[in-house]
Amino acid sequence: MAELDVSAGGHKKGRGVRKGKKLSTRVDLTPMVDLGFLLITFFIFTTTMTTPTSLHLNLPKDVPDDQRMKTKVSQVITLLLGKNDKVFYYEGDDPTKMNSSDLKGIRTILLDKKMRSDTAFFQVILKPSKDASYHDAVSILDEMKIDAIHHYALVDIDPSEYTLLRQQPGQQ
Repeated sequence: MAELDVSAGGHKKGRGVRKGKKLSTRVDLTPMVDLGFLLITFFIFTTTMTTPTSLHLNLPKDVPDDQRMKTKVSQVITLLLGKNDKVFYYEGDDPTKMNSSDLKGIRTILLDKKMRSDTAFFQVILKPSKDASYHDAVSILDEMKIDAIHHYALVDIDPSEYTLLRQQPGQQ
């Protein structure tokens, strides 16, 4: 609240009379600080906090070997995650016919293979190497969700595949 300091007395006019002190105003900011804290408290209690987003994974059921659905080799594509956001892939079961792409270009490759395959049997095998980053693994799992690929497996990379991966340019 504002106060007016009037302790100096009245002001007289005339010759030889000393001029009185000027009156000063003093503003008390206590109510303004209270209002500020009330507004901060109001906004803290009324804002909604962001909820963390998570990736939902469907885990397979444990079934006996004789009841498992068999996938044709021609319906499978294997993705090997290397370093520097590189993805190496091969169709079928021959890793010597490996091609390369990056995380941005893998979508067209997956959608092309999905269109050429029977969607009931189409399978993607994901094999991150020890050189791949966690971000790459999460990005490729997001890609499975975006491309509506329902049958995929996250598998450890074979030593022979890792040797072939290290021989690729930029992966030494």
